Amino acid sequence: MLCFWLFSGMAYCQELVLIIPQKISPRFKYGVDSLAKTLFAKGYQVQIDSSGVIKKYKEQVLWIGRTSDFPEEWKGKQTAPKESFHIKISRDSGYIRASDDSGILYGTLKLASVVMENSRGLPDEFQHSDHPEMVLRGTAIGIQKTHYLPGRTVYEYPYTPEEFPWLYDKKEWVRYLDMLLENRYNSLYLWNGHPFASLVRLPDYPYAVEVNDATFKKNEEIFRFITKEADKRGIWIIQMFYNIIVSKPFAERHQLKTQDRNRPIIPIIADYTRKSIAAFVEKYPNVGLLVTLGEAMEGVGQDDVDWFTKTIIPGVKDGLEKLGISQEPPIVLRAHDTDAPRVMEAALPLYKNLYTMAKYNGEALTTYTPRGKWADLHRTLSKVAPVHIENVHILANLEPFRYGSPDFIQKSAQAMHHVYGANGLHLYPQASYWDWPYAADKLDETGDKRLQQIDRDWLWYKAWARYAWKADRNKMTENDYWSGLFAEQFGVDKEAGLAVLKSYEEMGEIAPKLLRRYGITDGNRQTLSLGMFMTQLINPYRYGLFTLLYESEAPEGEMLIEYAKKAWNNEAHVGETPIQVASEVEAHGRKAVQWIDKLQGKVQLHKEEFERIRNDMHCYQALANFYAEKARAAILVLRYKYSNDIADLQKALPLLERSVEHYRKLTDLTRNTYWYANSMQTTQRKIPIRGVDGRYKTWEELLPLYEEELNHFRRQVDSLKQAPEKNIAIHNRLRSAVVELGDRDWKYYSLTKGSTPYTDGTDTILDVTPDLMGLKGIQLDRNRQLDTLTTIRFHTTQAVKLLIGYFRQKELAFGAKQTEHLYAPAPDLEHDASANDYGQSEVFIANAMEIRDRPAIDIHTYSFDAGKHSLTLPKGLLLVLGFIEENGQLKNYDANIGVPPDERNIDWLFE
Repeated sequence: MLCFWLFSGMAYCQELVLIIPQKISPRFKYGVDSLAKTLFAKGYQVQIDSSGVIKKYKEQVLWIGRTSDFPEEWKGKQTAPKESFHIKISRDSGYIRASDDSGILYGTLKLASVVMENSRGLPDEFQHSDHPEMVLRGTAIGIQKTHYLPGRTVYEYPYTPEEFPWLYDKKEWVRYLDMLLENRYNSLYLWNGHPFASLVRLPDYPYAVEVNDATFKKNEEIFRFITKEADKRGIWIIQMFYNIIVSKPFAERHQLKTQDRNRPIIPIIADYTRKSIAAFVEKYPNVGLLVTLGEAMEGVGQDDVDWFTKTIIPGVKDGLEKLGISQEPPIVLRAHDTDAPRVMEAALPLYKNLYTMAKYNGEALTTYTPRGKWADLHRTLSKVAPVHIENVHILANLEPFRYGSPDFIQKSAQAMHHVYGANGLHLYPQASYWDWPYAADKLDETGDKRLQQIDRDWLWYKAWARYAWKADRNKMTENDYWSGLFAEQFGVDKEAGLAVLKSYEEMGEIAPKLLRRYGITDGNRQTLSLGMFMTQLINPYRYGLFTLLYESEAPEGEMLIEYAKKAWNNEAHVGETPIQVASEVEAHGRKAVQWIDKLQGKVQLHKEEFERIRNDMHCYQALANFYAEKARAAILVLRYKYSNDIADLQKALPLLERSVEHYRKLTDLTRNTYWYANSMQTTQRKIPIRGVDGRYKTWEELLPLYEEELNHFRRQVDSLKQAPEKNIAIHNRLRSAVVELGDRDWKYYSLTKGSTPYTDGTDTILDVTPDLMGLKGIQLDRNRQLDTLTTIRFHTTQAVKLLIGYFRQKELAFGAKQTEHLYAPAPDLEHDASANDYGQSEVFIANAMEIRDRPAIDIHTYSFDAGKHSLTLPKGLLLVLGFIEENGQLKNYDANIGVPPDERNIDWLFE
């Protein structure tokens, strides 16, 4: 028996006995200790009886245990849900009965909160039962950077104190884990490309470790500390990794690339990976694994199935065998750039305890009405896996401003249940994922003072956790709950707290509506808050339009180009329209500002944070107005494409002028308040402009570009007043480069009308843009392209660019095999993180050639320095259009080859 007493000077004191089982887990103990401390603070003399024997006491008694610990007549339901608990308190006795140790933890913490809120401590009579709806409720931390490390590429970040000093801060880890427990999260995902080389040492590959011995020991210590402290709080640590990535020293030893999407599986990489996983499972048996099959390997195809079933699962089993464990821990399969249903079908006979995960709205937050083939994928996975997890991922359209609309988040959680059939949540930070643990807010000019994300974005974490626990809650009750929290935060009454809530909820509709109706992509290659250029609005296919954004991650509606065409043809509009959204976001912005401005002069607490929130609301209003005016201008410009009436352009001009004025205001609002708009500052970011060496990450850098766009448009309109439209084309002076091909059987052909790009078949070039005339393409075997990867080996004595033509096609249906499709997929950062390793992700010339009965052809360029090179291209038909000399910056444009006259591009109006 163990007894504790509070100091004797308390005026109010009551004896209480807590009866618990003899053997309890760390999280059981953590809950009991937390309850005891709360009771102490309320003046109770607390005695803890760990005999596990239920007997009579003269003092008030509280029994605490799992259902199996209670007498038969007290056990209640034997099939209670996981993490459930039931509390019953009367004058002389009571109990906390739970389904498991996590239920004990949550039950004791719930009673502790009741005791704290009750002026007399334990209530005379109290009953409460509860359990979460989501089986897994977790957050994510990226052990990643805003930039690439020297000599490395995307996701390759060893765990070191130099790169990640916060990783070794135990005090901050405890603070973060306490936040997770407070919000009843039960899982934490650590994201990294190849963590094994920082955490395990392999006898067969000792040289593969990426850190020195001292750092390796620090990594072991902090990883064990995190997992131990997390377990106390009912939190399961899950380590994520990408496939196929190997450590840099391993790659150098074997003369391999650390990652190569189009590389076939080779035995030594499979052996190294399998042994890495086995060693990790053996060393950290309580840590889960989140597996991303695609992105750094082939993606949809047979390789991802083989890799999962022949390398990853065997690696986990090897580790379990060494531990002497037969029970399978969960493996989480991420359905990104892989045919997850097919992988599950192949894997389940080998390993039963598989969970699945898929992105909720891509790498953004766009809707609580998901639909289409993406919803079909989620529903399919929900049926085959015991736990299907919704990944609220990256949130590229919410950066960097605060976001925390309880209404939008609640409806999204409901959609996860009712549309997707999911029972798990995986939550990314609301902003600045790549810059963890810091937010983008500028507090001083030096950067020495930084806000931390868990402090700034407390509302984000709390709202998702609340609705992951229970999604269907009464709206009036929720208004009261949130307004009370805001009132407490700012020292105001509940009416003022409700005004803050209303402001957040109006603001919460702006970014989702803007992206889903005007955006190019749901991915993190677009930074919504930096705006978009007119060419991106009127010619989105040129920029790699990701149509899934409109087809599945938005309510039914129309894109700008669809709306303009229907309007010209007097066709009925369908669903949510661009014009509708323009008016709606303006109204949301106006109301958000009106609600938040009501509190000026009333705030008593956290005044600086209130002003930051208020500034964010004004930023959102300026952003909404910028997009609304620009969208209206875009529709008039698109109308000109059909009407050839300059009056349409003249009407668009003042709208575009007003749009720039709103952006100028946004620039003023952010100049001294934010370090950047987006935390991804690499060349992967493309929309509105490519990120280069950390540039083009602020509104101040973009404003001159929007001003120049406006000025160019103004000049073109003036020119058109003087003379009718001419056939305006932008030309690059391209010159063929001489290279030595590794395959001497390949033959060149001239890029002219009538030429044949394949050695077999009857495909002939009907038309080609003048830029390409006279260049030398490489003839390939068409049928062989369908079955095998195309590898081009060459030697060059000068810097060159290789031109590759891709046939334009929509995104493949999820669940379809890549090999069943005729055309090779173009470089696509939505699925392939290495899709810009050679600068190839942007379209160089859109609609560059025409081949009869083939889709439109877009040209991409791959850059190479002097030396020997090998480039592997994906399966499927493509065109190798030869090498050109590296002659500085090329102008990207749309050549309009094969495009009907009324669908011609009019990008020249703006560039």
